[in-house]
Amino acid sequence: MDYLGSFIVRQYVVQVIFSVTFAFSCTMFELIIFEILGVLNSSSRYFHWKMNLCVILLILVFMVPFYIGYFIVSNIRLLHKQRLLFSCLLWLTFMYFFWKLGDPFPILSPKHGILSIEQLISRVGVIGVTLMALLSGFGAVNCPYTYMSYFLRNVTDTDILALERRLLQTMDMIISKKKRMAMTRRTMFQKGEVHNKPSGFWGMIKSVTTSAPGSENLTLIQQEVDALEELSRQLFLETADLYATKERIEYSKTFKGKYFNFLGYFFSIYCVWKIFMATINIVFDRVGKTDPVTRGIEITVNYLGIQFDVKFWSQHISFILVGIIIVTSIRGLLITLTKFFYAISSSKSSNVIVLLLAQIMGMYFVSSVLLIRMSMPLEYRTIITEVLGELQFNFYHRWFDVIFLVSALSSILFLYLAHKQAPEKHMAP
Repeated sequence: MDYLGSFIVRQYVVQVIFSVTFAFSCTMFELIIFEILGVLNSSSRYFHWKMNLCVILLILVFMVPFYIGYFIVSNIRLLHKQRLLFSCLLWLTFMYFFWKLGDPFPILSPKHGILSIEQLISRVGVIGVTLMALLSGFGAVNCPYTYMSYFLRNVTDTDILALERRLLQTMDMIISKKKRMAMTRRTMFQKGEVHNKPSGFWGMIKSVTTSAPGSENLTLIQQEVDALEELSRQLFLETADLYATKERIEYSKTFKGKYFNFLGYFFSIYCVWKIFMATINIVFDRVGKTDPVTRGIEITVNYLGIQFDVKFWSQHISFILVGIIIVTSIRGLLITLTKFFYAISSSKSSNVIVLLLAQIMGMYFVSSVLLIRMSMPLEYRTIITEVLGELQFNFYHRWFDVIFLVSALSSILFLYLAHKQAPEKHMAP
């Protein structure tokens, strides 16, 4: 609940919904680990899987959308007396578009009924997989860009001093022009009070239809002040950015900085490999049948020609790998979404924002189960496959590859343009 600390949430029902969504989302990952370790018997795990999915789908499809609409309507005074009616209308609108979402995608077997659990999971999976792929594509590119010292532009004390000098000169110009405006207003006031005081009806008409000689100058000076104030804001942000870059350069020279620089090179190789594999999967319509851990161990054992218990070690390595994926997924998603929603939150919108966070988080974690299933050895997927139903699992992996590739390439283009524009901006006079 620390992630709710950034928002002022006074509604008890919002806190309960967020807590329950987070608890059941984490429980799904716990059940995945139970599948690998063999904790509890299979019938018990199946029951908890079924119950967990039913509860979280009930929350994501029925409760959270309804309360989002309810709090949106509650903030509109004209609809306040009939907020329950309009909340139901908004929920029905959501359900219409949510249901139509499944029409363009081959996500279900034709024999599933309209009220089956597969109908809900399949649509939630499309939204969640899209979100996962977007975040993964951006993260795969942004991580090496952030960690590697290669992408740091060279910033010296001379650059910072030059920019600070420009900022001080701009502030001096703003002060000078504001003093000039104050003096002009004072002169106009004195002349208006002493010499140009209107008398009679025609004097009043003349004072309304004609402007004082100095008023046009005041307007021009005010426009110049506005432009200079905008320039000063930009210069201040650029100065802060230079200081931050300089701190990163100093940090990159430390042992920890060198460690993260090494990680940056590692993740850049991973990013290139992931983009390459996503392209191969899309072009050749390929989906892996064997989990990556088992496949990697088999290739290594065959290459080295040694005796090795592939089944035993694939279980333990899969457990570690899935654990890392789970921890990083939960932490990364919550930190990213909390920063974003904190930037746009207000006292009136905090309830809606926390509910949106719960909605995105739940859909993200449900779709994570769909994708993590492929990272598990075949014998550990049985119950998960039975609970999720006869979904078109291959579609979700292909869809992830498509969105990941688009997100990664867009992120590369965006970061390239931003990196190229930064030096030109600081070199401008």
